[in-house]
Amino acid sequence: MAKRTIDEYNFSNKKVLMRCDFNVPLDPELNITDDRRIVSSLPSIKKVIADGGALVLCSHLGRPKGEKKPEMSLKPVAESLSKWLNMQVNLAPDCVGTTVDNLKQSLKAGEVLLLENLRYHKEETDNDKSFAAELVSGVDVFVNDAFGTAHRAHASTEGVTHFIDDCLAGYLIEKELKFLGEAINNPNRPLLAILGGAKISGKIDVIRSLFGKVDQLIIGGGMTYTFFKAQGMEIGTSLLEADRIEMAKELLAEVKEKSIDLILPVDVIIADKFDNEAQIKKVSKDEISADWMALDIGPKTIEIFSQKIMAAKTVIWNGPMGVFEMPNFAKGTRAIAEALAQATGAGVTTVVGGGDSAAAISQFGLDDQISHISTGGGASLEFLEGKPLPGIEALSEKV
Repeated sequence: MAKRTIDEYNFSNKKVLMRCDFNVPLDPELNITDDRRIVSSLPSIKKVIADGGALVLCSHLGRPKGEKKPEMSLKPVAESLSKWLNMQVNLAPDCVGTTVDNLKQSLKAGEVLLLENLRYHKEETDNDKSFAAELVSGVDVFVNDAFGTAHRAHASTEGVTHFIDDCLAGYLIEKELKFLGEAINNPNRPLLAILGGAKISGKIDVIRSLFGKVDQLIIGGGMTYTFFKAQGMEIGTSLLEADRIEMAKELLAEVKEKSIDLILPVDVIIADKFDNEAQIKKVSKDEISADWMALDIGPKTIEIFSQKIMAAKTVIWNGPMGVFEMPNFAKGTRAIAEALAQATGAGVTTVVGGGDSAAAISQFGLDDQISHISTGGGASLEFLEGKPLPGIEALSEKV
């Protein structure tokens, strides 16, 4: 990794601003339902505390779009961090301003302050220079450990680096780049990529980028049906991106021309409506009824996909195989997750992109049976595309 990291730095008597990704899911009572992102940030936080640094944490939560919305306060995060660190983590009333500056100034070595939601200010996502300068006022060093936002050039990820000399990558970013980088650039082969999820449009660049890198590419989930339509097949009322049919045709032509090993489902689970209690049938890919919709991969496809996973040496997975939020259409996604866990146990390197894939792994209780689960859905996709990530590009180069 060509960037300076947290390991190379002694934080003794330094004031540190650390960008974390505490964008955690909350239930209606504002309880955190999945604290994986908080737990992932703990090693970097503990390093600064152990060195004797004074730590100022910042993050966004949800999409308040420049307004102060109490239901998107980081209060539950401050409470969770206090428990995990076994010490008081105070929540500032805002992320900038005189009161916040005073709180930063009075922060002592070993203490931790959490700033309120960055996105209460639209200047955060606008990458406003004066807002970025305010964020780093009174601190000596900046640490970015928020991989989930590294693909965004925001004030707290890219903007702040223009106002401070020492800008370091935290342990989580280091780990993400190691696993994703090795999986895509220096994998044990065969390298298998599995792409699912709803839309081709969000993954078109990833598909193209992976064509030249993987040994096999599996496509499942909602975007399958645009590919089926591009082959002239009946897809009923299944998810379709009509404006992407031509693009799907082009990709299929490229697959043929370059002899790419692309694997699509051979059978699917169809339903008469979008409902867990719908009538369901398992049918071959060319037997989808005109007024039914496909909502999961079928048993033959599960078998084929699972065999491919077991035969690989490195597997990257991003996107579910069906509507896994409904139990009757979660079998395909669960089977892929379980095959990945089994493969990991057999020595295969398994990397799961963030977002829905990570949520599925968690839902099925397999978190500790996968080599690496990324904390950033969008960031991991853009990394796989080969795009530069502004929040990482902006960090200090290794000398």
